[in-house]
Amino acid sequence: MAHSGVVPAGKRKEIYKYIAPWPLYSMNWSVRPDKRFRLALGSFVEEYNNKVQIVSLDEDSSEFTAKSTFDHPYPTTKIMWIPDSKGIFPDLLATSGDYLRVWRAGEPDTRLECVLNNNKNSDFCAPLTSFDWNEVDPNLVGTSSIDTTCTIWGLETGQVINRVSLVSGHVKTQLIAHDKEVYDIAFSRAGGGRDMFASVGADGSVRMFDLRHLEHSTIIYEDPAHTPLLRLAWNKQDPNYLATIAMDACEVIILDVRVPCTPVARLNNHRACVNGIAWAPHSSCHICTAGDDHQALIWDIQQMPRAIEDPILAYTAAEGEVNQIQWGATQPDWIAICYNKSLEILRV
Repeated sequence: MAHSGVVPAGKRKEIYKYIAPWPLYSMNWSVRPDKRFRLALGSFVEEYNNKVQIVSLDEDSSEFTAKSTFDHPYPTTKIMWIPDSKGIFPDLLATSGDYLRVWRAGEPDTRLECVLNNNKNSDFCAPLTSFDWNEVDPNLVGTSSIDTTCTIWGLETGQVINRVSLVSGHVKTQLIAHDKEVYDIAFSRAGGGRDMFASVGADGSVRMFDLRHLEHSTIIYEDPAHTPLLRLAWNKQDPNYLATIAMDACEVIILDVRVPCTPVARLNNHRACVNGIAWAPHSSCHICTAGDDHQALIWDIQQMPRAIEDPILAYTAAEGEVNQIQWGATQPDWIAICYNKSLEILRV
């Protein structure tokens, strides 16, 4: 794999590290072509006041610096930059927690553009566990909630030149997705990439939906013991495959939507529970997993359905349990992980 130089050849490092002022949980790579080594980080402090920080790697000094830090109520359950690889939309990022918030990145001032709340008639809000921003149509965002629903939002990003464009959003559709809490949602690239999405939840099932036919869903998988499923990730190149992890499980389950209900592979080299999964942006057969055993593992699943015994690459972050892993969508050579207060990016 050809490497694009971060620093001049000869001084090139394989790992860059940033230590935040607080424990980290959520983290995401920026997608814009002009902001290569930029990530957003969310604090995990067990109180109302939390923070989001935007950091960027200075390719000359090889150091991460904080470009913007802003307050966030409660820890963010997920952070995601607008999937705008051409850089034509405003420079937005979204966070989920008590609500979905959309922010406009700035240095040093990142400002809140809108708060999306569909419980208009009540003081109670059901926290959002996760969300996904549609790559084909960045005006679509899907959220998952503990109230058993998924909501698809339409965003108006006001593509107006020479005038301040405001961002706003409205509910396109809300559906009861599971019998219990919904923990994750992800759009699929299948069928044009706009209308299909899947969700996982506390009922132990993976369900697939089509925005054009919401009257029925497809159950792709059900955990035999009805263990809650916490995470879900679609293969970035082949929409037939997705990965999921169950609560407190040391393995990752790979599913093929063409063969529902039977895992096509199980990745089980982690020695403690798995917290994160990230498919390679540029390859259909590579996936990265991370867990409480301080490890990030990269797997080649090419020989499925034959059993996959061992990862092809293992990285041990000795100092802590890895709670987050992200593979840069526009930086396929780089994986980011979080543990304790540390962010590391690793060249793979």
